[in-house]
Amino acid sequence: MNTHDWLRNLPLSDFASACKVMEVSFNQGTRKDFFRNPALHPYEKGELVSVEGISGFDVGVVSLTGEIVRLQMKKRNVKEDNPEMKKVLRRATDRDIDIWKQNKAREPEAVIRSRAIAKQLKLDMKISQVEMQADGRKATFFYIADGRVDFRELIKVYASEFKVKVEMRQIGARQEAGKVGGIGSCGRELCCSTWLTDFKSVNTAAARYQNLSINQTKLSGQCGRLKCCLNYELDTYLDALQHFPDNCDVIQVAKGNAFLIKKDIFKNLMWYTLPDSNKQYPLTIERVHKIKTLNQQGVTPDELEPADITPKSKEVEPEFVELVGQISLRSLDKAADKKRKQQQGGQQRAQQKGQQRQQGAQQRQQGQQGGQQRQQGGQQQGGQQRQQRNQQGNQQNKGQQQNPNRNRNQSGSGGQKPNNPDQGKDKQ
Repeated sequence: MNTHDWLRNLPLSDFASACKVMEVSFNQGTRKDFFRNPALHPYEKGELVSVEGISGFDVGVVSLTGEIVRLQMKKRNVKEDNPEMKKVLRRATDRDIDIWKQNKAREPEAVIRSRAIAKQLKLDMKISQVEMQADGRKATFFYIADGRVDFRELIKVYASEFKVKVEMRQIGARQEAGKVGGIGSCGRELCCSTWLTDFKSVNTAAARYQNLSINQTKLSGQCGRLKCCLNYELDTYLDALQHFPDNCDVIQVAKGNAFLIKKDIFKNLMWYTLPDSNKQYPLTIERVHKIKTLNQQGVTPDELEPADITPKSKEVEPEFVELVGQISLRSLDKAADKKRKQQQGGQQRAQQKGQQRQQGAQQRQQGQQGGQQRQQGGQQQGGQQRQQRNQQGNQQNKGQQQNPNRNRNQSGSGGQKPNNPDQGKDKQ
């Protein structure tokens, strides 16, 4: 348990009246004790100090100093002027810390070996933890047992095995869970390992008052006992149950006896069942008082008249409005919708572009095929035309070879034609 020192900054008014006791924790806070600081050395919280031990010294961590130590001593019924209170020797030196770490490293092996020895001696006990003193001259064995254990022979074996002074200390299951530590079903660190020091008895009546199902698995903690937190709200439930009527476990109506199932202290309702059905009927406290009064008068009402527990219309919560900038959560939703639409539009545009590219590729393929067809058609037509021209040329050549004189006469007469047409007339 770490206590907040809310008196830390309190100025020291009188040196003689100042608290000369400080609290030191050992073994990661599982054990704490008070030590006298006669010289009032200014020790800080969390500082390693060497204190008096049994036939030697021990090393611990300063947990509290100043006036708040007096409040802790009053809580634990420890007197400040106790002559048996041990003293703080000095700040822990490097040599003290090295010896302390070496002896602390022996603890896990000591736990295993001590359990094996206890099993060999057939003792009905469980060694939970072994705590070595810083100088290695003493070891404290914490054990759990249901009954009384005769461990006189066990102490002799431990002393000869570990070469230390042996101290046996019995603890309960809750103290063991506090030393081991862990996480509870609530998701937080165990109360017994953080702040809870006084373990009160817990019984199943606390669960019944709080209308909890008697499920041993859910009601048990890490220690295997009922959870300590069952007592936290018990007083609140007991105060609330004072407004409920007594001796109303069974009430009489026309259909038979109605039996009480549970009490709802939050809604002030009492739930009853009838013998002919498994349905549960919620009744108000006033209605139960009235039926009980009628039963005492010898009158049996016709109906239970259960209360209406249908949920009311849900209240419309006001919209969130921020005064700075007038920004609401809807604007964020709009921005998210806009971004989503832009993404969808981009995807659609990408799909359209892909389709257009596919169509263009198809058109290009069709154009190439048409060009090839045109080339083939042009080649065929050009070949036919060349054949026709060749045939015509051949025919003309044959005609010229058959009539060569005609061609020469035609060419000669043409050359002798007179230039002056009057010349022929004079000769006549």
